[in-house]
Amino acid sequence: MINRALGDIERMIKNAELHGDAELSIQGVSINSRDDLHGKLFIPIKGERFNGHEFVADAFQKGAVACLWKKDEPNKPSDVPLILVDDTLTALQQLAHSYRHELKLKVVGVTGSNGKTSTKDMIFSVLSTEYKVEKTEGNFNNHIGLPLTVLKTEEDTEILVLEMGMSGRGEIELLSKIAEPDVAVITNIGESHLQDLGSREEIAEAKLEITAGLKAGGSLIFMGDEPLLQERIGRYTDIKLISFGQEETNEYYPVFIKQESNGTSFTCNKASRPFFIPILGRHNVFNSLATLAVSQVLNITWENAIRGLSQLKMTKMRAEISSGIKGSTIINDAYNASPTSMKAAIQLLQDLEGYKRKFLILGDMLELGDQEIPFHQEVGRAIDPTKIDYVFTFGELGKQIATGATAQLTDKRVFSFTNKHELIESVESKLNEKDVVLVKASRGMRLEEVVEALSQK
Repeated sequence: MINRALGDIERMIKNAELHGDAELSIQGVSINSRDDLHGKLFIPIKGERFNGHEFVADAFQKGAVACLWKKDEPNKPSDVPLILVDDTLTALQQLAHSYRHELKLKVVGVTGSNGKTSTKDMIFSVLSTEYKVEKTEGNFNNHIGLPLTVLKTEEDTEILVLEMGMSGRGEIELLSKIAEPDVAVITNIGESHLQDLGSREEIAEAKLEITAGLKAGGSLIFMGDEPLLQERIGRYTDIKLISFGQEETNEYYPVFIKQESNGTSFTCNKASRPFFIPILGRHNVFNSLATLAVSQVLNITWENAIRGLSQLKMTKMRAEISSGIKGSTIINDAYNASPTSMKAAIQLLQDLEGYKRKFLILGDMLELGDQEIPFHQEVGRAIDPTKIDYVFTFGELGKQIATGATAQLTDKRVFSFTNKHELIESVESKLNEKDVVLVKASRGMRLEEVVEALSQK
């Protein structure tokens, strides 16, 4: 983590003014006064409904060495070390950018509508076979989380893998300029954030903002099957372009894919040896191909790439397999959902072999704008009635998935609920040994509660 004297911190933030001992050192930063702040710099963030400046006194009581303070904020304390700044959030971002420049490491930035976290985890696992690597933890992928991740990075780290999320235009550009990646990855262009951006074309432009801070001569690794990206990459002339996808026109593409009970095997056109990932789904093969492209840019051997993918540990609720009640199997993919990722999850379940019956539990997909009803119905129609036995939906928009599914399956195999307890009871009443259940919805639907209820205690 960052370990600097206050005089250095003042230098690293534009227009900062130190009121205190320049030789005093901080070890790490925090924006949360409830953290253990011993030795840290406290950064009070000010939002529409909260003001971190109100907790500065608490921060010093918790052991903070110094605090930032917005210059025009009233009631400035006079008896503690402060660094006055124009804006505390901007100062956090500037400090992270300055610290990134002082670190002797390479940065890999990952964005995309779906698969960001899975791809980040894969890249971390593969690169860790040869380098000291750190990565974004949890959902620290926004304008606050990314700078905090950078500032938490140890100075002997060799590669930092940063996930970059967004809700609107300009956000990934900001993150990219803070992080200045050496390698950038765009996993795909989906429908997430249509409510804010209005079209997939705008989503593509937003994801391509990751190139804003990409170093000259750096590498952009992108989904080559996506026309919206292919139409736009010609504008980039000072970076290396590397594509991955299903089609053989890509630099990296799969030759063979086999869904196993505990993961997925595949071969790639670039290597003669097979790969195995301990996670389900064809879509994760494409995340793996993006990872392999990163690994080759950073000179990882094929042997270590194979080993890194095979020992992958995924962030929770991404196609996470567990034992269910009555001898069933539960696949928890409930972290988030969009039409693209929902169809991929359905395909995953349809491809699985060795189970007696297959159950889908699908909930609302959020932030889809005025196309949300047809998108949900389309997901229902994507279900193959010969490969799925029962469909259960949850939520008001989930009813639209049920409408689409009923066109494929009989109504005796499709059930819609707005009460989670009733949903759980209905699934429990039908579940038997060797059945498999896949659960997926947007994060706001909290379907992990259904997973917990159906899991073996």
